[in-house]
Amino acid sequence: MHKRGLRGEQVNAQITPVNYDPATTNPWGLHPRLLPQRVLANDGLCPGDIHVDAIARYLYHIEEGGTAMRYGVAIAKGNLYELGTYTIRRKVEWPHWTPTSSMIERDPDAYARFADGMEPGPLNALGSRALYLFVGDRDTYLRIHGTPSPRSIGGRASSGCVRMVMAHINDLYPSVAIGSTAFLYSAEDSVTARS
Repeated sequence: MHKRGLRGEQVNAQITPVNYDPATTNPWGLHPRLLPQRVLANDGLCPGDIHVDAIARYLYHIEEGGTAMRYGVAIAKGNLYELGTYTIRRKVEWPHWTPTSSMIERDPDAYARFADGMEPGPLNALGSRALYLFVGDRDTYLRIHGTPSPRSIGGRASSGCVRMVMAHINDLYPSVAIGSTAFLYSAEDSVTARS
């Protein structure tokens, strides 16, 4: 157990820039608006919930006192983005990843070689952390997760999931409780914060 924890700390260090400051550190070349910021939340939002604005490519984690932490994200390509209301029923540090059969069917060149799964690590498609989205007791196979492709943040890049910079999801992860609600809004819905 100790060795596994030490390995996790070493790998976390690989994906966290030296002198990391979430609001200013940007070796990924992101537009500055996509860096984490504390913003005012709209009235009436429940602390602990997550709201994903597909238009602006923001994830908001609602805090006590009327604020939210806002992070830049990437969403799914084309019609693979699935708006809806989900419950976070599982959280995993350094998750395994296995593409779904529909992903392999849709793009065998990209995914067939990973049909038996991919071990955890900085190159894993789910990155350093994953929040698993459920409808009732059914796993939707949608995740909010880190990505080894941070330059995709701000765009439409995934096969259904919401992607975050690994250092950013590492910051978010401990403050998200199992049972929290995640709202994924369509590209036509309005933004969930005032700034």
